[in-house]
Amino acid sequence: MSLRDQFTEQLKAAMRAGDAPRVSTLRMILAKLKDTDIAARPSGVQQVADEQIGAMLRGMAKSRRESADLYRQGNRPDLVAKEEAEIAVIESFLPRQLDEAATARAVDEAIAETGAGSLKDMGRVMAALKARHVATLDMARVGPLVRAKLGG
Repeated sequence: MSLRDQFTEQLKAAMRAGDAPRVSTLRMILAKLKDTDIAARPSGVQQVADEQIGAMLRGMAKSRRESADLYRQGNRPDLVAKEEAEIAVIESFLPRQLDEAATARAVDEAIAETGAGSLKDMGRVMAALKARHVATLDMARVGPLVRAKLGG
């Protein structure tokens, strides 16, 4: 079942269950997906593929994490809880992220594969990680780890 179908099925189920926060988040996802589809039309694509939907979802989750951090700084726990609930719904459609040990192994493998020896090679290592683990690694969190392992 494609992600599009999952969104629709989950929306129907949430509506039947009367889960207003989940309904709201799913409608927001569907609206963003429609915007993404419309933005892709000039390149001849009517509906974006699941890979682009995954990237869209990761962007939405990142945006909400940043908002939650700002709300935390502003002492607004009610808004922090709302953002975190939206993040949970959004991330339920994404593949599981690698844990710390698996992330460290992936970084070590990418460094060995690219023959990286210094910070100058960080771009190559990040490109290798992105090519292999784009769906299962948060590249913003991996960057500092790669930098530390390359001696930065």
